[in-house]
Amino acid sequence: MRFWLVAMLLLAVVSAAPATAQDEVDCNNQMAQQDMNYCAAKDYEAADAELNTVWKQARTVAKDLDAELSDDLKGADKALLAGQRGWITYRDGQCELAGFEARGGSMEPMLVSGCLADLTRKRTKELKQFITGGEGQ
Repeated sequence: MRFWLVAMLLLAVVSAAPATAQDEVDCNNQMAQQDMNYCAAKDYEAADAELNTVWKQARTVAKDLDAELSDDLKGADKALLAGQRGWITYRDGQCELAGFEARGGSMEPMLVSGCLADLTRKRTKELKQFITGGEGQ
């Protein structure tokens, strides 16, 4: 009898365990909240990786722009850096606020990650427009 009780408890714990990197989660067909949280986090990671790549390009463009200007007109790199720091503060606060829709619940991480991904993609688009001088809008 105890064996079955222990086996049932172990099964309950294993089935309730959060998804790990080794688990295969189909992010096109998420069934459980833990999978939705996992996939939202992965989506944000991808958006953040793209932002980091574009950020490096934007810094290069800003530095090149400053190099072409006289000392009294320089400041593109400084302005870009200030804008990015301000954006990070805004993003973090805004996405924390988004999580309050399900504060303390199992859905909160998904809401925060979704917000982070959305705002990060928007910022990436803004930086790409800076890089291209507004072309391709």
